[in-house]
Amino acid sequence: MLINIQFIKTKGSEALSQIVSKNLDKLANKYDWLIKAEVYFKEENDPTGKSKICEIELSAPGPRIFACSTEESFELAIKKTVFELQQQLKKRKAVLVAH
Repeated sequence: MLINIQFIKTKGSEALSQIVSKNLDKLANKYDWLIKAEVYFKEENDPTGKSKICEIELSAPGPRIFACSTEESFELAIKKTVFELQQQLKKRKAVLVAH
């Protein structure tokens, strides 16, 4: 699976790239029909402290799968976003198997 990582309004980090790549590789091993992942890291000014945003869009057969989360750190945002993707992929796999 091809992974494209972009940092928007924030400084790039090799550690974050490795974390998200590792998590997405696990998904790619489990769901071999995934084609590509677009990952966006954003930082916004938020008075609540949750200013770190992680958005991931997966290309797969059928409609694209998208998840986004806003947390206090990018690591938490990655974890929450990947969990949401896993839930969507389970549903998609059930639909694919049914047909």
